[in-house]
Amino acid sequence: MPEITSAIAGGGSRQIHIRRARLTIVAGEGAGRSYQVDRDLIRIGARSDNDVVLTDSTVSRQHAEIARGAGGTILRDLNSTNGTFVGPVRVREVYLAPDTRFRVGHTEIVFAPEDEVIEIAPSLSENFEALVGRGIAMREVFGILERVAPTDLTVLVAGETGTGKELVSRAVHARSPRARGPFIVFDCGAAPESLLESELFGHEKGSFTGAIQAREGLFEAAHGGTIFIDEIGELPLELQPKLLRVLEQREVRRVGATRAKPIDVRVVAASNRDLRAEVAAGRFREDLYYRLAVVEVRLPSLRERREDISLLVDHLLKRSEHNRGVRGIDAEVRALFETYHWPGNVRELNNVVERALPFTDGPTITISALPPALKASLPDAASSRATLLANKAGGVRVDANTDVPFKDAKELLIEAFEHQYLVDLIEKHDGNVSRAARAADMDRKSITRLLKKHAIKYRDV
Repeated sequence: MPEITSAIAGGGSRQIHIRRARLTIVAGEGAGRSYQVDRDLIRIGARSDNDVVLTDSTVSRQHAEIARGAGGTILRDLNSTNGTFVGPVRVREVYLAPDTRFRVGHTEIVFAPEDEVIEIAPSLSENFEALVGRGIAMREVFGILERVAPTDLTVLVAGETGTGKELVSRAVHARSPRARGPFIVFDCGAAPESLLESELFGHEKGSFTGAIQAREGLFEAAHGGTIFIDEIGELPLELQPKLLRVLEQREVRRVGATRAKPIDVRVVAASNRDLRAEVAAGRFREDLYYRLAVVEVRLPSLRERREDISLLVDHLLKRSEHNRGVRGIDAEVRALFETYHWPGNVRELNNVVERALPFTDGPTITISALPPALKASLPDAASSRATLLANKAGGVRVDANTDVPFKDAKELLIEAFEHQYLVDLIEKHDGNVSRAARAADMDRKSITRLLKKHAIKYRDV
């Protein structure tokens, strides 16, 4: 498996370990030519989609491959016609030491690792493509993306709903050599489970009921570009080995097909789940996690980057298609925005700004233009939070945001409920987390985790 980097914005080391290798032709046709590859699987052969393309007529279309893993680097012959040799010995599979010479057909090649450890510093820029932020949390993210985007490394983006994970994937694609290629988005949580395999990998005609014609999958559609797989934690366990195989072998087999098709695709995946916890719980394969998290970037929540709110509002106003002259927010709105919990993060902030524009007459957004649910968070209107929890029988109404998809609206309500419940609970018990946990009939570790998640102060006793 590839080595996972420790370049995770928001904590830990600030380094990226990029595994690269150089293959240099030292004898035969093309002598002197050199290839630098930053993939863990390097294909060698005459076919044009190989990483090392050879014009030697004695080299097979797919002749050999070099696989770099935790146990070492393996040179593997792919049933070639004229064989793969290390010295005088024809090999099927052999471990390579640095600077090993081997021969495919009549072409002699030297393999040399060129791994690089890159120190990551916060970017000096306040933006990276469509992402903006002047605080240290986001500039750390930008520092990682500036280094990673030009490579072909697989990236895993972690973060709460609404933090901008898709924007990261689009930014990585835009700053990569693949920018002119396709950019394909797939949400594992939005597709019916029965169609996931066909959507991702394609199918042949007659492979299942309703397959009236052959269809390419999204991996094939992304050939030469980038595929963004959102909510990867929702991928069923039985499909995870198939995705792992695509990532490892760089080829895809359609449902009902007998042969696999080579693909050249960069993968960026995202999840709002803690995939390490999912691995520990047996719901996500460890080998797939490490294959995806070659570089893992954690996006901070909006409450962790409150210093960026004014910059974000200015950015959202400038890019809004519905803005007719609004240039900012007044001091009261700014104070509210900087103290509000923002369970929906930047996506919720964007929705609030967009909804306020039609109700704004002057150059700045005022409190009167804000939606009632947000105004209810003002200190003098705290009692109105009770309207969030109601049913017909008890006279309570759930104030759901219908401007966002159902899944996101549900998560916003759950986040808001969690936050308010915990605030009231911890205040009732004078900040004593142990007493609060007993009163809530919760495990102390669980309630501590939630308090930290919602940035609620408590006494650690």
